[in-house]
Amino acid sequence: MNAWLFDLGNTRLKCAPLGADGRAGAAIALPHREEDVAEALAQVLPERIEVAYIASVAGPGLRVAVLDALTARSRRIAVARTQARFGAVRIAYADPRKLGVDRFLALLATHARGAGAALVCGVGTALTVDLIDHDGRHLGGRIAPSPALMREVLHARAPQLPASGGDYVDFAVDTEDALASGCDGAALALIERSLDAARERLGQAPQLILHGGGADALAAQLPNATQVATLVLEGLALWAGVEGAA
Repeated sequence: MNAWLFDLGNTRLKCAPLGADGRAGAAIALPHREEDVAEALAQVLPERIEVAYIASVAGPGLRVAVLDALTARSRRIAVARTQARFGAVRIAYADPRKLGVDRFLALLATHARGAGAALVCGVGTALTVDLIDHDGRHLGGRIAPSPALMREVLHARAPQLPASGGDYVDFAVDTEDALASGCDGAALALIERSLDAARERLGQAPQLILHGGGADALAAQLPNATQVATLVLEGLALWAGVEGAA
């Protein structure tokens, strides 16, 4: 079956073919603007798609632009939603609709990888932290601004502070490095404190899983982390396998 997976976030759009084995194929990153997305999709997708599976946490304008572009070439579109339970994975939220579908799918993929108990950290526009135990029980999470968003907000309020640039160091001697170190350091501190709390909760250290466009910068300071760039697409492929069989 000619099926494709689409992960539409607040800062990135990624897509991948769904293989006959039920796994996501090689991921493709596409422009993330309403005015560009239809043309970008037309250049990478087949003329016709049997099914388009999409997970979206983007704003309504971009979401509609992507759905319109997919409607023009897809026989069917299936939009992933967070579910209270999916296989062994059980979501902690009393109202599952409040848990972003990207976080839900990342948990599905993490559990399917057999990582055991894991702290799953997504680094995009937001920094999300979710704890899942060995049995697939989601124990809750945290949300904070990502380092990139911190920099953007600081720049918007104080234009003399650059929105990018600099390197992480313990004690910086220029503004760019101080900003990078402060914003990355805030994210690292949240992750490390969450790891400590998870260890106390579980009685053992969980695996640390990083994903998202901003994960690279943090991974360099977290040597025990496993980085999985396509974690949400992997989870979407699992969801598609069940949805397609329904």
